[in-house]
Amino acid sequence: MAVEGISPDWEFDRFDDGSQKIHAEVQLKNYGKFLEEYTSQLKGIEDALDESIGDVWDFTLDPIALQLLPYEQSSLLELIKTENKVLNKVITVYAALCCEIKKLKHEAETKFYTGLLYYGEGASHTSVVEGESQIQMGRFISFLQELSCFVTRCSEVVVNVVNQLASLYSSNKSATKIIESSGVHFQTVFEHLGELLSVLLTLDEIIDNHAALKDHWTMYKRLLKSVHHNPSKFSIQEEKLKPFEKLLLKLEGHILDGMIFQACVEQQFDALGEGVSVSKNSTFAEEFALNIRTIFTNVESKLGEPAEIDQRDKYVGVCGLFVLHFHIFRTVDKKLFKSLLDVCKKVPAVTLTGNIMWFADTFLVAKVPAAAKMLDKKSLQGIRTQRDSYLQQKAQMLVKDVQSYYVFVTSWMMKMESILAKEKRTDKFAEDLSNRCTIFIQGILYAYSISTIIKTTMNLYMSMQKPMTKTSVKALCRLVELLKAVEHTFHRRAMVVADSVSHITQHLQYQALNSIATAKKRVISDKKYSEQRLDVLSALVLAENALNGPSTKERRLVVSLALSVGTQMKTFKDEELLPLQLVLKKLDLISELRERVKIQCDCSFLYWHRAVFPIYLDDAYDHAVDAARIHYMFSALRDCVPAMLHAKHLESCEQLLENYNLEIMDVFKEHLLDKLCKEIEKDLRLSVHTHLKLDDRNPFKVGMKDLAHFFYLKPIRFFNRFIDIKAYVTHYLDKTFYNLTTVALHDWATYSEMRNLATQRYGLVMTEAHLPSQTLEQGLDVLEIMRNIHVFVSRYLYNLNNQIFIERTSNNKHLNTINIRHIANSIRTHGTGIMNTTVNFTYQFLRKKFYIFSQFMYDEHIKSRLIKDIRFFREIKDQTDQKYPFERAEKFNRGIRKLGITPDGQSYLDQFRQLISQIGNAMGYVRMIRSGGLHCCSNAIRFVPDLEDIVNFEELVKEEGLSEETQKSARVLDSVLGDLTSNSAEGTEYFKKLVDVFAPEFRSTKNMHLRNFYMIVPPLTVNFAEHSISCKEKLNKKNKVGAAFTDDGFAMGVAYILKLLDQYQEFDSLHWLHAVREKYLREMKSMVKEQNVQATSQDEKLMQTMNLTQKRLDIYLQEFELLYFSLSSARIFFRADKTAAEENQEKKDKDEVSKTGNGDSSSSSSTDPSAK
Repeated sequence: MAVEGISPDWEFDRFDDGSQKIHAEVQLKNYGKFLEEYTSQLKGIEDALDESIGDVWDFTLDPIALQLLPYEQSSLLELIKTENKVLNKVITVYAALCCEIKKLKHEAETKFYTGLLYYGEGASHTSVVEGESQIQMGRFISFLQELSCFVTRCSEVVVNVVNQLASLYSSNKSATKIIESSGVHFQTVFEHLGELLSVLLTLDEIIDNHAALKDHWTMYKRLLKSVHHNPSKFSIQEEKLKPFEKLLLKLEGHILDGMIFQACVEQQFDALGEGVSVSKNSTFAEEFALNIRTIFTNVESKLGEPAEIDQRDKYVGVCGLFVLHFHIFRTVDKKLFKSLLDVCKKVPAVTLTGNIMWFADTFLVAKVPAAAKMLDKKSLQGIRTQRDSYLQQKAQMLVKDVQSYYVFVTSWMMKMESILAKEKRTDKFAEDLSNRCTIFIQGILYAYSISTIIKTTMNLYMSMQKPMTKTSVKALCRLVELLKAVEHTFHRRAMVVADSVSHITQHLQYQALNSIATAKKRVISDKKYSEQRLDVLSALVLAENALNGPSTKERRLVVSLALSVGTQMKTFKDEELLPLQLVLKKLDLISELRERVKIQCDCSFLYWHRAVFPIYLDDAYDHAVDAARIHYMFSALRDCVPAMLHAKHLESCEQLLENYNLEIMDVFKEHLLDKLCKEIEKDLRLSVHTHLKLDDRNPFKVGMKDLAHFFYLKPIRFFNRFIDIKAYVTHYLDKTFYNLTTVALHDWATYSEMRNLATQRYGLVMTEAHLPSQTLEQGLDVLEIMRNIHVFVSRYLYNLNNQIFIERTSNNKHLNTINIRHIANSIRTHGTGIMNTTVNFTYQFLRKKFYIFSQFMYDEHIKSRLIKDIRFFREIKDQTDQKYPFERAEKFNRGIRKLGITPDGQSYLDQFRQLISQIGNAMGYVRMIRSGGLHCCSNAIRFVPDLEDIVNFEELVKEEGLSEETQKSARVLDSVLGDLTSNSAEGTEYFKKLVDVFAPEFRSTKNMHLRNFYMIVPPLTVNFAEHSISCKEKLNKKNKVGAAFTDDGFAMGVAYILKLLDQYQEFDSLHWLHAVREKYLREMKSMVKEQNVQATSQDEKLMQTMNLTQKRLDIYLQEFELLYFSLSSARIFFRADKTAAEENQEKKDKDEVSKTGNGDSSSSSSTDPSAK
């Protein structure tokens, strides 16, 4: 029952209303949409994962690649199937041989050429150890054995091909013909034979040009001899040596004597016994010669033309065939021989592989001596001179070539982009395809032409050992870039190209099938029957069958072999045959498009010319605008890598790769990266220091180079590394700036400015140094001053009111100053701990100075004078109104000069004054340190809202129950805040400490001689006033040596020492300032009187003198008063209003108050000052 229910639906389904088709299209559209979305998602992921992928491309590292080359799944026997059994066999034999030759050629190119070429490379010349070459050769023997087997196989294949061809073209009338061969020319087979011969010939050339290989071989044979004499030493069994030596001899004869090709062509081709006769086969000889001529004609017409593709390689094959023909048949076609040599004028040399050049004239003369005898030496010489002139011509033309190819390639790239970006139009589909086909082929042709120019020129220079000019090198490097640009274009548009290629091959196959179908009709319409006609028909059917399917190598080979048979008997008209041949040629190129592009754009030969790389980099550096082209050059340099993997002479090919990698990177660093780093650094420095007198940097005069282009480059991929120029330079600058800032911390602001400039000008993202930054207001560093305090106090002058130190003299045009801000910044850098250390250093310094001070005071001359002066003052103080006479002080000052003066005119009193100034400077420095510390602490703590009420962070964190680390950090924060609060609130009383430490010693009975100090102060002040005035006067002079406007260190020093000796009362009892003021006012009064008297006499000169004297008196009085003010200010620091006894009393009172708990400290009684 159920079955009946279903069947009507099935019945209905038979009726096709097109709904299925519509449904399928909808599904396809959805699928297409899904794919597009998925692709964009993948692209997004890729971009997110690695920003450096972008334009950095490398075929060997493509994560996904399209392989366009179709592989044949069917065997040849399945492909070659027609009703005509005999024809099947003939075609199968030749097809199999041609495939074998292709395989052998591929093996030679990928394995043997590179293995031989790279032999001896990779061992750095400096580190070649004795015996290394023998070890390398030892590793290489197995490779040579493989090569020997390969060569043997090649020779066998050559013999087989020749025999197979001879049996087809037999001149033996009695033998039955296999097929009618009179109009059949298997040109393809001869071409393949030529390819195989050129493989053998290339091996010969590589070995012949390889000096290292031959040297190592000789050394290895010598080594064997020494092994022979003492086998036990080398732990080798003697019986194994003999066979090994024989093997080596065989290898040498077979491979290393340069006889590979010669041995092959001199083989016995005639089969022994019943086999085919070759050398006596005249039909075959004619066929052979005819094919050589035909191939040569095709080759010659294309050589040197823009449409040339592989004609040079075929030319090598033709020469090989010519030599083979000569060796088999012993006849020479003089005309052909001459034509072959004439090509040398057009093509002076052919690059076989890598850096191996092949010269046809040398080859033909050596291999066909019979023909060479007929040539005159002049024509051979002509070919050689032609080669030289070709090279000169090429060198002159290079720059023009580059320009023209630059235009060609760029316009071709534009065409590629535009034609591939177009939507396919169904109405003009065929036209689109043929356009694409033409453009693809044009790309291959450009690549071939450029590649030929580069290889021929570079290798010719090398083989002829001529130097290249820099211009040529740059031009050739430009061509290498163009070559890579072609490859890049194909690679970048790989998706669209892949899509087009399959359509184009189908379209070409369709054209070929049409043309074959026409011919087939013509054959069928002719009713005459003959075996030959049957062969033709079968061949055409075979060609059709082969074309109906993917365009694989095997199928194309079968088509060309079938058409060799199918084109006889005028089956095709001439105007049909040429287009068919063209279509098949295009089919060959398009089917192998990717492989052709890869081969033509392969720059592995640059390994032998890597000396051009430094010159290229210098050029790239000089023309930074084109920086992006470096990518192409690195891509070219990387082409050697796949070839290096076949190196067999080292323990592993990784060594060779590593050496190459390091070599290229060293050159790159030296010629580009390091130069760039230095130049950028220099530019930043000069830009920041524009205020200095620098060289002219006007870009209109000295030119300008914008190096920023290098930083827009995507990272360059080379081996397993990315070379990011931007990152490299940034790292260099970061490192340099950091290191130099650590050396001179006060330069941090300059380097910060340079960092910012690097970001603005070059877009470099710099790292902050995070060093404890000094500010520009750092001045001399506290540490520096502390270490050299003795130098500092003598070189700097103190200003009491501004709290500033000023340098005494300097070689520069400016004087350094040090103020509180400098010190505060310095303390911020080093931490507050440095303050106590500084005071300790000052204490050590003062000890030394006080020792000298004591010695001076103890001196007999000084002591006796002072005692005399004290006695004198006691006697006359009542008469002089308690004032110390000015004249007495002046007399003391002058009298000391009689004791002697130093070479620079200083008396002992001058030196004593300087000593006191230095002690005062040291005290001034201590004061500044304290102020700076307070300044620093207040700056640091300004962010704390209320100093009276600081919360305890540790407790708060514990309440919140946060982690142990957080509690620890809270504890640290609390201690830091505690330190800052105590430091900023109190500030240590350093002066009091420095008084307390020295006072007991100064006041002890041991040092009674110091008690006379108060009496030397008046003469010292007189000395100071004279010195100060002379310094201030020098300020207005041109020569400012010794000029100064302040030296409050003296006042500081006097105040400090008086405090230490507790002699303020004694000094005040001299009423010295009143005495000075009185003296000067008295003199000024008498001067005014004198002026009034003289005013009537009108003696101008006298009046001028009087005015000057009055001015001088004014200045002196002013200077004394200034000194008195400074001294009064300085005394305040040392509590100079109180004597030692008063201070002690005050201390006792304070203690009592604190004991009784009485808060009113002001009620403490103070002793009457006059009690002393």
